[in-house]
Amino acid sequence: MDFIVVDAHVHLWKELKGNINGKTVSSIGGGAADFLGEKRQMMPPYMVNGENTVEMFVSNMNYAGVAAAVVTQEYIDGIQNKYLIESYNKYPDRLFICGMAEFRKPGYYLQVKKLIDEGFKGIKIPAQRLINLPKRVYLNEEEMIDTFKLMESKNIVLSIDLADGDLQVAELKEVIKECPNLKIAIGHFGMVGREGWQEQIKLARNKNVYIESGGITWLFHKEFYPYKGAVLAIKEAAELVGMEKLMWGSDYPRTMTAITYKMSYNFIEKSDLLSEYEKRLLLGENAIKFYGFKNLKVMERIKNMVED
Repeated sequence: MDFIVVDAHVHLWKELKGNINGKTVSSIGGGAADFLGEKRQMMPPYMVNGENTVEMFVSNMNYAGVAAAVVTQEYIDGIQNKYLIESYNKYPDRLFICGMAEFRKPGYYLQVKKLIDEGFKGIKIPAQRLINLPKRVYLNEEEMIDTFKLMESKNIVLSIDLADGDLQVAELKEVIKECPNLKIAIGHFGMVGREGWQEQIKLARNKNVYIESGGITWLFHKEFYPYKGAVLAIKEAAELVGMEKLMWGSDYPRTMTAITYKMSYNFIEKSDLLSEYEKRLLLGENAIKFYGFKNLKVMERIKNMVED
């Protein structure tokens, strides 16, 4: 493979400390977690102490041939801004980091302003977590629009995961209308496979909206490798908005409980349903353009011990 690979959706943390609707998420060792009162394998078992560190991730990147990555966030992991700044300072040429505010209650505008002042070039909103609250938070409410206008003026990327289907699509359409120059990356490939997922994809018909595939192997986990259904979904999305609007993402480390990091894009690289040009766009070139990575190089391939 002679092209640059960029991962548009990963997670990092030193300590797992999530909270959803009053229920917590925390490590219980061996990669397992107390997930909202249920024991779940949330990380690979080699993450024995619950730490999902940047050093371990960069080691995975080096082995898998991934040149750079976008670090996003989710409330199930806890707000990780401090650790992400530390991680970025160690690997500034290889990471793009997204800060996250407490969008589930008023006052987030000032938090976002502070995150921008601290150097974050992206802001993450796990918007699917804004619905089932005592008071639902809408993406087109006044404080949100003010926040997005601030981000637009500062050229800050909005990384956003939406609820299934078209539940929040109309809200985001209004955001796009109000802030046409705001760069938006929609995660989880529009929750592909769920009814109405194509409506999220169609938002990328707007010039500054892109789609990233973080979690696509999770959404096709029943099918499993080589995820032909996922490749077909990628082709369907490309027919709707163009392959130049799609970016690969792994959702590391959660998806690494089922597959290796390299497998999370290997199914695309080896597919005979996509052209070489399409693979180059999807696996790296689109993300390089969208996030503004500079001076990336094709990674040296590390030969396995089992190979001749």
